[in-house]
Amino acid sequence: MKGRDGKLVRAALTQTVNAYPDMPSSLDKIGELRSRLEQVRDANLEHNRDLIRRAAGMGARVICLGELFAAPYFALTLDALWLDMAEDAAGGESVRAMRHAAKEYSVIVIAPIYELASGGLRYNTAVVIDERGSVLGKFRKLHIPQGKNDKGEFMEKFYYGQSDGPQNEGAGKVSADNPLFPVFQTSVGRIGVSICYDRHFEGVTGSLADAGAQIVLSPAVTFGTKSRRMWCLEFPVDAARHNVIIGGSNRFGAEKPWGQQFFGASYFVTPNRRLENLSRHPNLVVADLDLHELDAPDPAGWNLRRDARPEMYYPKRKRKEGA
Repeated sequence: MKGRDGKLVRAALTQTVNAYPDMPSSLDKIGELRSRLEQVRDANLEHNRDLIRRAAGMGARVICLGELFAAPYFALTLDALWLDMAEDAAGGESVRAMRHAAKEYSVIVIAPIYELASGGLRYNTAVVIDERGSVLGKFRKLHIPQGKNDKGEFMEKFYYGQSDGPQNEGAGKVSADNPLFPVFQTSVGRIGVSICYDRHFEGVTGSLADAGAQIVLSPAVTFGTKSRRMWCLEFPVDAARHNVIIGGSNRFGAEKPWGQQFFGASYFVTPNRRLENLSRHPNLVVADLDLHELDAPDPAGWNLRRDARPEMYYPKRKRKEGA
């Protein structure tokens, strides 16, 4: 599919689960993995590399892997052993493997990893890699959830912190106006990233659009009744409000030993329509993104950017004590 010139871009999302085959059958045996974390990572790298190969074979030019793709979703419970899976966002094994895959298959890869940064800080981070295998930069998850719903718990604040400063000095960044929201100029267009919980916050997609994003990719691990309902609503609304194309990737299936069911339902949506999934592979969603649609007059006759009055919306908000 054509990129920058033709403006028709074939893109892919993964929706899969942990590929390591020898996970313990119960939580009280999870400690058995302490000496096998590299094997867990390797199995997931190989699985996702195969998905990249398959997506590229279908003509995809850009592929967004799942949130924390090199590991199971460990934040369902508290266990310090998973802290050892964090790795460097520049030279760690996951980034090295995905750089090699991006170059081999001539695709842009968004690789969401568990990052170990300087000072021992950990982040939930998406690394953006171009088709030459070069790292353009990264986006660190801004909003970190902690709580439970009708299906299970999520304790992410134990494992990683929230981004609170400039993301990077990557060559791919389009706008420096808001360094928390880097947008990357690629051969297929301008790409921004939000990660899972970030999608619920009103300013995220708007900030990426203001920074020049045409495509926003949102890798997620999500479950629960309300989350399932909102998954179908939030991306179409944000795409229409901010005139971007959004791809949301969610895990699909369950992982031992937790047994939590992830509902998948990954999809692409434009300001005007949900896109057809061209893939028959259960772990891939593939769609053709027509960037010309973003330049066309709105079929509803709206001009939201022109007519917005942001100075009227909210008084200055004070953060609640203890929040």
